[in-house]
Amino acid sequence: MAEITPYLADFPAVGQIKPDLMKVFSGPDGKVYGLPWTNYSMGLLYNRKLFAKAGLDPDNPPTTWDGVRGAARKIAALGGGTVGYGDYSKSNTGGWHFTAELYSLGGQIAVKDGDAWKAAFNDDKGRQVLQQLKDMRWADNSMGSRQLLEWSDLLQMMGSGKLGMYVATSDNIPTIVNQYKGDPTAYGLGPMPGGAGVPQGTLAGGDGFMFNAKASPEKIRAGLRWLTFKFTNPDRIATDDQWSAANKRPVGLPEPNIWTGDAATKLTEAHSQYTNLPRQNYQPFVNGNASIPLRLEPPVAQQLYAVLDVAMQKVLTDRNADPGQLLDAAAKQADSILATAT
Repeated sequence: MAEITPYLADFPAVGQIKPDLMKVFSGPDGKVYGLPWTNYSMGLLYNRKLFAKAGLDPDNPPTTWDGVRGAARKIAALGGGTVGYGDYSKSNTGGWHFTAELYSLGGQIAVKDGDAWKAAFNDDKGRQVLQQLKDMRWADNSMGSRQLLEWSDLLQMMGSGKLGMYVATSDNIPTIVNQYKGDPTAYGLGPMPGGAGVPQGTLAGGDGFMFNAKASPEKIRAGLRWLTFKFTNPDRIATDDQWSAANKRPVGLPEPNIWTGDAATKLTEAHSQYTNLPRQNYQPFVNGNASIPLRLEPPVAQQLYAVLDVAMQKVLTDRNADPGQLLDAAAKQADSILATAT
C-alpha cells in the first residue's frame, strides 16, 4: 500500500472526514494509506410500536444491557408469539454479534502477546455476554424458542412485527421495509447498549480506497482527484441525496456518514430536504453513538466468528450450557487460528 500523507494537503475535503475513520486507514505512526468512503457502526434496532404497546418509551430505547433485558421481558409478555430480543448463532453471525456485544462492555476478542495474537474473550466480560443471553433465553423466556438464527431471520421477524429488538446497523431498515414488507414508521434505532455506564465500544466497519504501493506520484494524485470528486466530496451530498430520493433509494439514515464540520452540516441539511424516512426515529442513535469509540473487527474475523457461533448456539439451545466452559473451549480453537494471523 502506498502512503498518501504527502498529497493530502492538496485535497482539503479530506480534513472534514471523521478522525476515527481516518485512523482506520492510518498506521501507528500516523501515516495515511487510504480514504474511507462509507461507514457503519452497531446500534439497537427496535420496534417502536411494540415499545409503546408494552408501556415503554419509543423515544428512549434502553442504553444498558440490563435495560435491554427488562424491555425484552415486557415485550415478550405481550404474547401472541412476540419475541422481546433476538440474536444470531449461525453462519458466523453469532460470533459477529458476540464480538459487538463484548466490545460494548470493553472486552477484546484477541490481543497481541508479543508478536503473536491470542484469544482474550474467555474472561468475565465474555461470560457476561453469554450469561445475559442464557438468562434472557431460559429464565425470562424473552427470546422465543426459535433459535439457530442467521442474518435474514431477524430481519424477517422484525418485518413481521413480532420482534422487539436486536443489534444491527442502520442499513437493515430499508431491507426490512423493501424486502420483508415492514412498516417504515415502526422502526427506531438506538445506541449500542453497554454496561452500567457509557458503552466502551461499538463494532464498526465500512468501505474505503487504498493505493497500490507501486503507483507513481502522478497516479496517486490522479486517484485522489477522482476520489475527492466522486466519493469523498461534500459538494455532492445534496445532489446525491436528491438523486437517491428521486430513484426511491433510502435517504435519511444516520449512516453512512463520514463527515464532520461544514460537511456534516451539509449532510444534515440535505437529509432534511430529501429524506424519505422518519429521521426522528433514529435520533437516539445519532445522539448516543457519537460518544462511543469505534472498534474494528479482530484479525481472521470470519474464522473466529465461526468458532464463537458454537458458544452462542449452546447457550441459546441448552439450558444447562456453561458459558465459562464454552468460552474456554472456543479460546483453544481460536488460539490455533490466531497463530497464523499477522
